[in-house]
Amino acid sequence: MKKYIILIPIYNDKESLTKLIDNINSEIKDLNSKISIIVINDASSNQIIDEYKNTENINSIEIINMKENRGHARCIASGLKYIFEKKEFDYVIPMDGDGEDRPEEIKDFIQLAEQSEDKSIIAERVKRSEGLIFKVCYQTHKILTLAFTNQSIKFGNFTCLSKSTVEKMLNEKATWNSFSGSLKKIETNLLSIPSIRGIRYFGPSKMSFFNLLKHSLSIISVFRKTVLIRSALFIVFYILLIKSNASIITSLPLVLLLIMIYSISNLALRENMSEFDKSLENINNIDTVK
Repeated sequence: MKKYIILIPIYNDKESLTKLIDNINSEIKDLNSKISIIVINDASSNQIIDEYKNTENINSIEIINMKENRGHARCIASGLKYIFEKKEFDYVIPMDGDGEDRPEEIKDFIQLAEQSEDKSIIAERVKRSEGLIFKVCYQTHKILTLAFTNQSIKFGNFTCLSKSTVEKMLNEKATWNSFSGSLKKIETNLLSIPSIRGIRYFGPSKMSFFNLLKHSLSIISVFRKTVLIRSALFIVFYILLIKSNASIITSLPLVLLLIMIYSISNLALRENMSEFDKSLENINNIDTVK
């Protein structure tokens, strides 16, 4: 019987976490697998532990309370490191704690994993539930990523990672900055399931336009060598194109490109392997719920 650990990063979202655990318990009831949950509490300012009434199908539940808030990507990276070093497992399933990663799709991961030999699986997003403005911004993010990196990334944190993939991610410094960018970099043969993006259980999405832009640039920064080569070629050809008609307006794309390169360079500085290696020192305490 294979062992699966569901990894959930959380920050000040007690109601969503309670509902998510209840829904996970319902969705895995017919699976012949050993499934545990580890929650990484990213130094929430509010109490997140609740009375979880329905957990009979879940093997164990732990909540890892961090001392300092370090953000979503680093929260997941710390969780992967904790699981790899402290737990016995075959697969890790990272998922958001707000309901947008649907518990109904966990069984799809597990069914495919049972048929595969040490392959990691992504949830490829085929439909989103957000409003029109967010969908447009998200499509722009995908186009930018493809244009500058030649990488088509149609997945987020919701994945099913084999033990060997987790080990590779722990040796890749980009994991400390961008989960999906790191996974795409280290694994070229990923399996996939179709995924419908769920609706948040409570409250509005925390993914603002600024956060989405930062997320996009963080992914792009993982492939910065490709970005620099493509950007240099674009600059040369664009200058040749506009040299006879140069103006402030025609120079604007170059200015925007240089700003983007500067932003990517700054985000790349977040890839700190030393911090990653010491990330478990940020654990304050561990609550064993079940």
